[in-house]
Amino acid sequence: MLNHINSEPVDPAVRELMEIAAGFDPEQQEEMWSRYRSGREAELYAYQDKEEWIGLIGIEMLSPERMDIMHLAIRPEDRLKGYGRGLILEAIVLKKPKLVTAVTDEEGADFFRNIGFSVTGFFAAPGQPELFRCVYEAEE
Repeated sequence: MLNHINSEPVDPAVRELMEIAAGFDPEQQEEMWSRYRSGREAELYAYQDKEEWIGLIGIEMLSPERMDIMHLAIRPEDRLKGYGRGLILEAIVLKKPKLVTAVTDEEGADFFRNIGFSVTGFFAAPGQPELFRCVYEAEE
């Protein structure tokens, strides 16, 4: 079951997923939480299966037709079971965008490529690691 997360207190298991999504950086995690808590453009959803929090997805509607995936995290023990793809599909059904985008690292790019996204590499700044822009055109 997909749950909208927008207020405190947040279940400790959801906080752990937020830590994974923020790369275990406390400052980035706090920035991430304040962005979703404001509820203006960014929304955070967590997936629960049999009372256990499995994963989360953070999205931002950049326009009525374009959804950006800002964060996606699945518990390590539940990876490679289709939950990430499922979270993205649930968000697409919920928001009905025509275009879905994400920017990620090489590992994330492989995931997005495997579920049908077009992936293009780029360098955000000289000396920085390569990032990947992932794009999916959703069907109506």
